[in-house]
Amino acid sequence: MSTSATSSVAGRYASALFELADNARALDQVADDLRALRKMTADSPELARLMASPVVGRAAQGKALLAVLDAAGIKGLTRSFVGAVAANGRARDLVAMASAFLAELASRRGESTATVTSAVPLTAQQQQQLAEALRQVLGGSKVAIDARVEPEILGGLVVKVGSRLFDSSIRSKLQRLQLAMKGVA
Repeated sequence: MSTSATSSVAGRYASALFELADNARALDQVADDLRALRKMTADSPELARLMASPVVGRAAQGKALLAVLDAAGIKGLTRSFVGAVAANGRARDLVAMASAFLAELASRRGESTATVTSAVPLTAQQQQQLAEALRQVLGGSKVAIDARVEPEILGGLVVKVGSRLFDSSIRSKLQRLQLAMKGVA
């Protein structure tokens, strides 16, 4: 399946969840639940493999995902949504659905969402300082931080806001230095 097909599926599911959450006046709760789900998936390679596995049956996948949600205290609309997604064989798209939901929520609230990748987790204070700096650069709109950790970047930050990319990672600096040295030799 192509990325655009996956994105459109994720977008349709996210839109449906957004409408349900809006009608139930549960947008903030669902957003918090989806952030927690994304974090659990990022922190647990086993959970990510379970969600992506075509070998695990829909029923077993759904049962396992619901058990994870129960253990995390995620209930209500989000739990029902994850169960329906798993029953439909779309568990592999859950993280994309969560991201699409959060992006829609930020857009409707007039916020920009910055995907920030760092080598180590950022503290709450660092995220707040970064959000303030980005707010000034972006012209005053509120900025929500979607923090991700990738030790492969070695240090620094990679910040993506919309189509803009700010890459101050050590990995990219080393790559630029390597290219420059090839040109000299």
